[in-house]
Amino acid sequence: MNDRRRITGMVTSNKMTKTVVVEIGRTFRHPLYRKVVHLSKRVKAHDELGCQIGDKVQIVESRPLSRDKRWVVEEIIKRELRTADTGVPEVSVAPEVTPSDTAGTLPEVQP
Repeated sequence: MNDRRRITGMVTSNKMTKTVVVEIGRTFRHPLYRKVVHLSKRVKAHDELGCQIGDKVQIVESRPLSRDKRWVVEEIIKRELRTADTGVPEVSVAPEVTPSDTAGTLPEVQP
């Protein structure tokens, strides 16, 4: 095993080609105020495994691959099972127009 840093995080975006955004969360107690502090950092990582949003992944540091990418997805720890969002079904009901509904309107004026 090499001495590269390995960090676990959650995939928050996969809209780029072969790149994912991984959010790394960190929780610690403040040394002076003893309050629990939650911090998170977002990094871009090279993805050859096909990660989806919500996957828990392990990333490892690498040489600079682009201006922003310094990490590579090493393994997918837990896959997020996402089902297709059906949403609210569209129901369109158009009111029917009958000749009796138009009887109360004004007649058109001929010039």
